[in-house]
Parts: sequence; structure tokens; C-alpha cells
Amino acid sequence: MNKIVLKGGSVVSTRGVKKADVLIAGEKIVAVGKHLSADAQVVDISGKLIFPGFIDAHTHFDLEVSDTVTADDFESGSQSAVAGGVTTVVDFATQNKGETLTDALNNWHMKAFGKSSCDYAFHMAISDWREDIKNELPAMFEQGVTSFKVYMIYDAMELNDREIYELMKELKRYGGIVGCHCENSGIIGKLREEALENGDTAPKYHPLTRPDFTEAEAVNRFLSIAEAADAPCIVVHLSTRGGYEEVLRARDKGVLVYAETCPQYLLLDDRVYEESFDVASKYICSPPLRKPEDKKALWDALKTNNADTVSTDHCSFTLEQKRAGEDDFTKIPNGMPGVETRAILMYTYGVKKHRISLQQMCAYLSENPARLYGMYPKKGVIKASSDADLVVFDPKGHDMITAERCHSKCGYTPFEGVKTVGSVRQVYLRGNLVYNEGEIVLKNKGKYVMRDHYDL
Repeated sequence: MNKIVLKGGSVVSTRGVKKADVLIAGEKIVAVGKHLSADAQVVDISGKLIFPGFIDAHTHFDLEVSDTVTADDFESGSQSAVAGGVTTVVDFATQNKGETLTDALNNWHMKAFGKSSCDYAFHMAISDWREDIKNELPAMFEQGVTSFKVYMIYDAMELNDREIYELMKELKRYGGIVGCHCENSGIIGKLREEALENGDTAPKYHPLTRPDFTEAEAVNRFLSIAEAADAPCIVVHLSTRGGYEEVLRARDKGVLVYAETCPQYLLLDDRVYEESFDVASKYICSPPLRKPEDKKALWDALKTNNADTVSTDHCSFTLEQKRAGEDDFTKIPNGMPGVETRAILMYTYGVKKHRISLQQMCAYLSENPARLYGMYPKKGVIKASSDADLVVFDPKGHDMITAERCHSKCGYTPFEGVKTVGSVRQVYLRGNLVYNEGEIVLKNKGKYVMRDHYDL
């Protein structure tokens, strides 16, 4: 069995940073400590940090949406992931109307198998709640799917309050958990209709027709449903101060709610929508980018440990695909790339700006998603018997984000030209070096991850 020891670095965990060597044998970590070089290939990483492999628990690869398909499939999306230090993604097996959950899961297995360069798992996104779907839930748990997604918006995906309540009650029996895209469908639908009737078709009307209170109201309603069901839940891609305040209020009442946000909501704001179509359309995502005061509230949530994970909602489209909405903002495919740049942005604008600590960065990008989505301690931590998913990170590195160097097929990055501090040097996936000094050196070796119940 091949043995490797990463020597001279400092191991980052949620409990602190300590100088230690990491010994790998095969796919597993076998020891963390000092003087571990016996009978192993020594890799000198003096002065570097070692993070547990990052986990992005919110990606959309090879998704059919808005009469098109995302630019990144599992092949390009996963290569983009490992270049950013992401060793596991949790994508969304999406049930189309009329399909069974087994249909959806099989579809996503076919999309990912043999193509992914990082490990992968699936949430189950439910669009059609029926008696036969309820009866399928035990089979999902048997196949390692323990988290589910619902939408309060989008005609093709929306469940009503009663259906969400019934699903949450049922999942509670099996130890499952529901995440929700929280936006008020009725108000947003009418505001979009009124905008088009007035001839307001430019990208700047995207955020104006999805105002902050439409998220806050939906978060409040979703958390009220969770309270009624006495069930745990997740608010995904939280974007507003109002939504965050609803999370805090629900927790005060005893609701077990976890909150996820994304780099775009921490670092960008809605002023970008005033630019030309080709610029503004790149930032069309849902929920939209918000105000500076919303960014501040979300950073405060992270600083005070009141948010739980930072994911990306990576959902990429080319500019050509975005141009489908050149005369009607409602037809612009919603989504942006992000899986490759999340870690470096969180280090540059979180750790280096003293908004979060290294330990918190490890929590939000590695350990918390591993715990919340039933992969800990196999993933998300550097300890004996865990998978040897490791990121060697140079805290003294300097770089610049450019689309030319990113691996996404969408052709742009919302952070073009941003100067960053620190850099991902090497990435190990289950003991295999998959990324080294700017190059992906091993592809298509990702495996499906069977998951257990949440434990955060």
C-alpha cells in the first residue's frame, strides 16, 4: 500500500491550528502528529496549511432548466471543484413532474458516474408530492440520500405549504432533513408581470421584482411549517438581513434551523445590475444580489456562528445562454459559477479581513457540511480513519481570479480581476493527488458517497 506523509505543515480544524504531519496510507489518513516519516514518501509542505477537503453542498451540474442545460456537467463542474480545493459536492437529483424519486436518482447517477473528478452525493429535490412518492422515501435512505430540497417558487418545482408540511412530518420519521429555496412565488410572479406590462425588460428589474421582503416572508413561512411539523430544516442560499432575522426569531422559539449562505451574497451587491446587458446578465441569480447592509448582516452571522455553511449554488450558463433574455429579463437563465473560487474568496475576504477565523473557515467549508449532510467523520476532518481528502493551502500566495484560468465551461467568473491572498497548491482525493500547482493531474476518479443522518 502506497504511503505518503505531508510533512512540516499546520493542520486546520474547527478547534484550532497545530503544526503536525499527516500520514496517508491508501485512501485513508492513518495518523496525525509529529515524526511520521517512517517508510513513506515524504512531501515537504513547510509553511503551508492543511485543510480537510472542502465540501460544496449546493451545486447544480448538468441541470435542465429555463429551456436549456447548465454549461457545466459533472465532468467540467467537478474539475472546477477540485481546482478550488473541493473534494466532495452534494448536487441535486431533481424529480421532474410525473417522475418517481427512483427515476430522479438514477438520472443523476448516470450524469455523474465515471465523469466526476471529485466525490459526490445527492440531495433529492422533490417537485411532485404524491402518495407513491411518500412510499419511496425509505428507499432513498437505503441508497444514502438523507437530505431533501423543496422550492416555494418556480412552476416546475413549487410545493405548497401543506405538501411541505406533510413531507417534513414524513422525513422526521426517518431522521431526514429538508432544505428550502425561500421566495414568495405569488408576489414575485405578479411583480414580474407588472414589470413586463410596463416595458421594464432590462436586467435591473430582476432584483426589483424579487425584493428582500419576498425572501423574509418565505423564510418566516417555511420556519413556521417546520415549527408545526416539529422538524429540523435548512434555509439555503440565505441572501437578506430580513431572512436572517427570521432565522434568529425561529431559533428563539426552539425551531432547529440551519442557515446556508454563498460568497456572492457576502461579496457582491445589486449595483451590478445597472451595467450593460452583457455584464448585468452574468449576475442574474435567484435570489438576486442584495444591498450592502444585507452583506454586512450575513458576515455578522458567520462571525457569530449563527450561519452554518457557505456553499456556492454553482449553476453556470454561458453569455450566449444568458442572451435568451436580452429583450425580457424573466427569460435570462438564473445562476452563476462559483465552486472554484469559494475557498480563496473566503480566505481573502473572510480570514484576512478578520471577519472569520481559520477555524470558522474550516467549519463552514468542511466540517459543518460534513456533519449536516451525514458524511462526518469520513469527510470534513483530518483524523485517523477519515478519508484522505486534503487541501494544501499556501497562506502567503497571491493570485488573481480570471475566467481564462477557471475550469468552468461558462466562460466567465463574477469575480473577474479580483486579487486574492493565499492559494490552493495541492488537493488529495482519498489519498490520490488530483490537483498540483495549477494543474488537474488526475481526472474522473470521483465516487458516490453514501450518507447517514445529519449530526450538527
